[in-house]
Amino acid sequence: MIPDAAFDEYVQNYDEALQRGLSVSGENKLTFAERRLRWLAQSLSEIGEHPSTVLDFGCGIGDSSDLTRSILGVQTYVGVDTSRKAIEYADSKFGCAERRFTTPDRAIAEYGSFDLAHCNGVFHHIPPADRPRAADYVYRSLRPGGIFAFWENNPWNPGTRYVMSRIPFDRDAQTLSVNEASNLLTAAGFKILRRRFLFIFPKMLKRLRFLEPGLSVLPIGAQYQVLCQRP
Repeated sequence: MIPDAAFDEYVQNYDEALQRGLSVSGENKLTFAERRLRWLAQSLSEIGEHPSTVLDFGCGIGDSSDLTRSILGVQTYVGVDTSRKAIEYADSKFGCAERRFTTPDRAIAEYGSFDLAHCNGVFHHIPPADRPRAADYVYRSLRPGGIFAFWENNPWNPGTRYVMSRIPFDRDAQTLSVNEASNLLTAAGFKILRRRFLFIFPKMLKRLRFLEPGLSVLPIGAQYQVLCQRP
């Protein structure tokens, strides 16, 4: 995750900083979040998984928490982040009995194991040397058989690199390819179930998005999902 102090300064203007990059796509972050979550919901349905608890690893300011609960149909959502300011903001805006926000060191102790863990664009902010520890944390947070939906930006996509260059907190991020992500997750003990690429067609070509499921095995989308499982 983005180091505490580094992300703290963006809590109040996070949306503005992010939209500076996403504006070139003609869409906003919640549009992307909804498409990711609907894709994940379909993926879970296809493998017969119906989670009731989800850990959002690197939840930021928590503004996709309601979408996560409603689209995935989970009963309990727990968002974790290393930025205490982000957690405080998320809890004040979105916290309720079914949606909790806390720091990683408290999540497992307070809530036990989860059916599903989810992250989006988190690991490119984690220094490479610390990524195995982060993957191990997610592994330990899941019950046996639990699913991890690992979403990251695809460095093989030139549009992705351009968008990241426009976002202040993404400019110096160290991206990881789908192969690097798969190796990281396998080393942590996960079983890889599938790898898919999404966000192939921008808004101006959205009429072609019906083709994306068939093209998702090709490494051309702006983001990728590695779906894996704790044995």
